Amino acid sequence: MTVLESIRALLQQHAIPFREVQHEPTLTSQDAAAARGEDLKHGGKALLMKVGVDFALFVLPADRRAHSGSIRQELGVKKIRFASREELATLTALKSRPGLPPGSVPPFGHPILPFPLYIDAAICENRRIAFNAGSLTDSIVMTVSDYLTVAVPQKIFRFSQVE
Repeated sequence: MTVLESIRALLQQHAIPFREVQHEPTLTSQDAAAARGEDLKHGGKALLMKVGVDFALFVLPADRRAHSGSIRQELGVKKIRFASREELATLTALKSRPGLPPGSVPPFGHPILPFPLYIDAAICENRRIAFNAGSLTDSIVMTVSDYLTVAVPQKIFRFSQVE
């Protein structure tokens, strides 16, 4: 099952309405927002980061950037870094599907991706979230309240700042 199919199944299982958008490949958050017809701030940017010795997924609005000091302080770790392209591909691969390229990672941990999920508090300030759903050509748009219901984050805290 593809990542998109897994997300669709999860949302349908919980009877959550969503809009699916197929578009040309998008390499930047700005391009993805334009292809979806959404404001950049509605984009859910998912970043895979190594926090201490483990990897975790951090989701923030696409018009913001992660503040590593806030993450280190909140989670009580000394070192964090972004996953490399190779680590991302390896860690998101399953027997039946290849790993995900940068920009295609959806904002979901378990059961979609095998990572703890942390959500920036600024996501909660928006009514909608729009995100690439496992590819650079497939996006999903849904309400933030529904997203929070199914995403089940480990923690929501403020770790972003305006670009």
